[in-house]
Amino acid sequence: MQKLQWIQHKIYSSEALARECNIWRATGKKIVFTNGCFDILHHGHLDLLARAADFGNILILGLNTDSSVQRLKGAARPVTNEQDRAFQVASLLCVDAVCLFDEDTPETLIKMIKPDVLVKGGDYTISGIVGAEFVRSIGGAVEIIPFVEGYSSSSIIDRIKKL
Repeated sequence: MQKLQWIQHKIYSSEALARECNIWRATGKKIVFTNGCFDILHHGHLDLLARAADFGNILILGLNTDSSVQRLKGAARPVTNEQDRAFQVASLLCVDAVCLFDEDTPETLIKMIKPDVLVKGGDYTISGIVGAEFVRSIGGAVEIIPFVEGYSSSSIIDRIKKL
């Protein structure tokens, strides 16, 4: 498979991803899920994804759609559109699958794919992680990755505005 096709092949609809998860699970793969906007990809994002991938065999990234990002972060966001953001994160070796979701939270997607491990960054507490209770109820784990100080899309945008 050509590299470009390989990247595009990693971007799934939620229905196709749920089917693929059943196959992965049947072959003994441990499925890890994380999510976010990933508007301006930076060191903090890359650190989170690499560490999340270490919790299993398959890393799935739930990616907020443009309209979802706007509802969460305001009309000026996202800076990068959803198709470009999906392509960028799908091109990462540690990411096995990317799925866009339009809701404000990935709860529906989490319930569809039933990950073995749910991962979020250190700015969250387990009680504040959407889907944590569900993942634990099906025997899964919830992990928090330490936050990498000094990196955020908002701070990068603010620095650019000051130039």
